[in-house]
Parts: sequence; structure tokens; C-alpha cells
Amino acid sequence: MNTAIECIPCFVRQAAEAVEMSATDDLRKERLLRRLLHEIADADWNVMPVAISQRLHRLVREETGQADPYRPLKDRMNRIALDLLPALAETVRCHPNPREAIVRLAIAGNLLDAGSKNRLAPEDLPSRLDTICDMPLVGSVEDLFRAADEARCILYLADNAGEIVFDRLLIEALPAQKVTVAVRGLPVINDATLEDAETAGIPKIARVIANGSDAPGTLVEECSEEFRALFNRADLIIAKGQGNYETLSNTTKKVFFLLTVKCPLVATDIGAPVGALVVKRGGVEHKRVDRVPVQNVAQGN
Repeated sequence: MNTAIECIPCFVRQAAEAVEMSATDDLRKERLLRRLLHEIADADWNVMPVAISQRLHRLVREETGQADPYRPLKDRMNRIALDLLPALAETVRCHPNPREAIVRLAIAGNLLDAGSKNRLAPEDLPSRLDTICDMPLVGSVEDLFRAADEARCILYLADNAGEIVFDRLLIEALPAQKVTVAVRGLPVINDATLEDAETAGIPKIARVIANGSDAPGTLVEECSEEFRALFNRADLIIAKGQGNYETLSNTTKKVFFLLTVKCPLVATDIGAPVGALVVKRGGVEHKRVDRVPVQNVAQGN
């Protein structure tokens, strides 16, 4: 997916929020924001949105000297998600379809996305989770688990802090011995890194690696040699979030995208309404899935 005119307001909002989180005084905030706005205006818009976002956040880190400006927010997201985990595990246990409940929770956690307009504040997550069984679910949970059972090597691409806590429930329900979880190689927005995976307890149940990149998605050519080798070897990829969908939607690998649709452009491309929980098959064997009419059903906060 390439950048569209509709992406520009999101870049501007991201830039303003990153400045607010990282700069310490009004003069530095103004100077940095002006530079970021120039960067947006001068960028090549014939690239993926992730590439522009990556450049903006690199500039923020370089200019402010803060390696992880979103760390306080990420810690808050992780803490709230961990506090909810025991009750959510019990909800899954009592659900008539536990696998569907687990997938719904893993996808609903994708609402904890500081890079999205229709994101959810960490403190609003508990009330939102009460509604996830009523939210539209597009795609087949059964196909996902069938593919996981048949796979020999599963690569699980994590997305955000906080969300990665809910990923733990899903990874535990998969053949975990086959799973390697990949997180970002360097901090970008509120995306999960090795620190967040450790906080969520992921290394206790599956192998975890950093992908070597600071893109808020998966630009395979920029990732580490270790990641690229694993990506090529995996016969199933489970990719969380819109950033991974934007960067991997044309991959020939067998992939399932798990995300909450937060962007009308993604909604149109993916064939699901804004607000829907999506389990979308992709890759060489599944280049097209049944589409549903695109209309906004839940805008989030």
C-alpha cells in the first residue's frame, strides 16, 4: 500500500504527538514540529506510509536524544493489559468457542495503537473489551488454527506494547514449539520491542527475536539477516496490525493478518469495515477473500 493524500493528516497528528511526548520546552517543540512538517511535505509519497512514519520518528529521536520517547505510554499499556490478563483468561475458558474468544482478544488488543487516529486510550481498554464479542469478525478462525496445526515453522509478527500481552493468550493456544515471535529491532511509536515481550512473558512460551528494524511495520529488506532467514523459512506467518498489513499485503508467503481496521483506506483494500476485527488470509494461495460492504461500524476513541 502506497501513501495517499488521506494519509497526510495522520502523519501530521503523529508528528505533533511525538513532539509533545519528547520535546521539553515550547521553543524546541515548535522547531521540531516545523522540521517534521517540512519532512512530510518534501517526502516521496510514492512509498508505503510506514516508510514516511519511520523517517519522522527517526528525526524525533535524533533531535531530542530520546531513544524511546513512547516508553512511559508503553509501560502504561503493558501494566493495564497485564492487570486484565487473569480475568481475560477466565473469560476465554468459559466461552463456548474459546479459540474464537482468544483471537478476538488478540485482535482487540490492536486498538492500543498510538500511531492510529482511531486508537484506544489504555484506560479505556477494560470497558471496550466488554464489547468484543459483539464486534464484527471478518474471516475464519478455524482456517487460522488449521494452518497453524499444519505448519512446521510459524513466524508471529507482534505489533504494539500492551497488545503483546493479549498475543500471549493466542501464542499459548498455537503449537508454541513451532512459533518464533518477532518484535521491532528499535523503538518506534508504541511498537513492541524485546523489553515489552519480556514484560508480557512471551519468552516463557516461545522463542523471541528482534527484527533489526525501526519501521512501524515489516520492511523485510531492512530487517536483520536472522529475521530474513526466518521469514524465508517460515511456512506460516501471523502478522498483527495495520503496519504489518500495509507492508506485507503483497507477500507471496502464506500469511494471516490479524488486525482491527482503523483506516478507511485499509478498509477498502482489505474488504472489511472500519472497526471490524479481521482474520485475513494472504499470500500466494489466497490473493483474494470474500469481501463485505465497507462502512464504518465502530470508530473507537
